[in-house]
Amino acid sequence: MLADPSALLPFILIGFAAQLVDGALGMAFGVISSTLLVGMGVPPATASAGVHAVETATTAVSAVSHVAHRNVNWKLFFRIVIPGIIGGVLGAYVLTQVDAAIARPVVLVYLTSIGLYLFWRGWTHKHVEREPRIVEPLGLVGGFLDAAGGGGWGPVVSSNLMVQGTSPVTPSAPSIRPSSS
Repeated sequence: MLADPSALLPFILIGFAAQLVDGALGMAFGVISSTLLVGMGVPPATASAGVHAVETATTAVSAVSHVAHRNVNWKLFFRIVIPGIIGGVLGAYVLTQVDAAIARPVVLVYLTSIGLYLFWRGWTHKHVEREPRIVEPLGLVGGFLDAAGGGGWGPVVSSNLMVQGTSPVTPSAPSIRPSSS
């Protein structure tokens, strides 16, 4: 028995909208798509698994692009990668152990809070360049919240690193600003 192809349309539209925002901001695919999927009644663990499966491909392409354009701060990467993996594994485990009826409202409140937090951060932040001090615990918490909440690595980790003074672009990256000559 074949499924009705029109049943896929809401999921295609969610993915398209989430990737459009993520492509423009460099974050929020997980937050947007997880929020909409959970809001449509998809169990939080299923939404998180689906979103992260899709992000495997989209993030790989993004990572290749950033490496090719020399946008990666490798020192920072190596400080955050292991704690982020550990947090992600723990978050996914916790989410699979919680009943969907309990997890759904908690995850929706978390994702809504992340959205409001990003608006507040964007509105009030004044950037000053400096070396970030809190990295490894941030990776652990960000990985956990991303996996358990269905999104949040970019909003939690990336925005906190920028608030701590990390440049969104590494100094070795080519400038995209037009020359003043």
